[in-house]
Amino acid sequence: MSFRFRQLVLATMMLPLMACSASAADESSDAVKAAFKGKFPQHEVSTVQPAPVAGLYEVVVKMKRGGREEFTIVYVDGKVDHLITGDLIDTKSRRSLTEARLDDLNKVVVDWKTLPLDKAIKEVRGKGERKLVVFSDPDCPYCKQLERESLAKLDNVTVYTFLYPLAQLHPDAERKSRLIWCSKDPAKTWTAFMRNGTPLSGKDNCPTPLAEVAAIGEKLGISGTPALIFPNGTLVPGAIPLATIEENLAAK
Repeated sequence: MSFRFRQLVLATMMLPLMACSASAADESSDAVKAAFKGKFPQHEVSTVQPAPVAGLYEVVVKMKRGGREEFTIVYVDGKVDHLITGDLIDTKSRRSLTEARLDDLNKVVVDWKTLPLDKAIKEVRGKGERKLVVFSDPDCPYCKQLERESLAKLDNVTVYTFLYPLAQLHPDAERKSRLIWCSKDPAKTWTAFMRNGTPLSGKDNCPTPLAEVAAIGEKLGISGTPALIFPNGTLVPGAIPLATIEENLAAK
């Protein structure tokens, strides 16, 4: 859970907590859920269950992020007198139990049938038997890192790259995306620009699928680039190493 996201959750929850008093006598999960909803009616509670720590309950709250639902976790006592945000750490394994739980709750599985692959730049390597989708921004340094250090080394794969310029971060990315899409050979232009820094030129006024791709990315909750989607539907963000890509390509 990011620091900013924790702060948002804490800020929205602490104000009503200051003004309310606990009333739940029964410390069952149902009673805790009812007490929580009474104090925080603006939040949609998905589940409540005992936390790994005695006397605490895990409350899973459903929120909206981008175009999809996302879950966050807070911990409360049986009467919801106290609320805790942050990671619950297992000191033996040095593992964040909260992070592991959130990874499971927020795992995104994408149906490949819903992806308009004809709107992506298609690059075939070798036989192209394996498939990979990447949402990428031409001005994103991590996207260039992914291209140079990982994607360039893949073989027997078909890579579908959706141009996903993040204008709020890279004001010129949309223009560059249009130049790439409108070029004679978008796949060749894309790889030359991203991996070798070859300057872009030509026209940028042809019809592009940028608006459609932006809508798809928002629906999937993709707020950063690069974002990779593997054949089993798993969505993985970031400039992940080649070994991780190979592992995910082999996963069922």
